[in-house]
This record gives sequence, structure tokens and C-alpha cells, in this order.
Amino acid sequence: MLETVAIIFMVLWILGLVTSYTMGGFIHILLVIAIVTILIRVIKGRRL
Repeated sequence: MLETVAIIFMVLWILGLVTSYTMGGFIHILLVIAIVTILIRVIKGRRL
């Protein structure tokens, strides 16, 4: 679930960069959330 949300956020961020349509820093905040989510997923996966 978290991985899917992270991928969606990254796609939205890339679309925002390509189309030059950004709502302030909202798209960049989504990117940071996506990266953090992926990192947490990887770290938890290695501990198990």
C-alpha cells in the first residue's frame, strides 16, 4: 500500500516538473514523502 502511494507521488512530481505546473512547494513535499516512505519500507524489509 505504501509503495503504491509513493509511486503515485513520484509520478505526480515528475508530471509537475514536465508540465511546469506546480502548486507552490506541494509537489516537492509529495516527493519527499514518497522518498521517505520508500526508505522506511526498505529499512523495515532488511530488519525482517
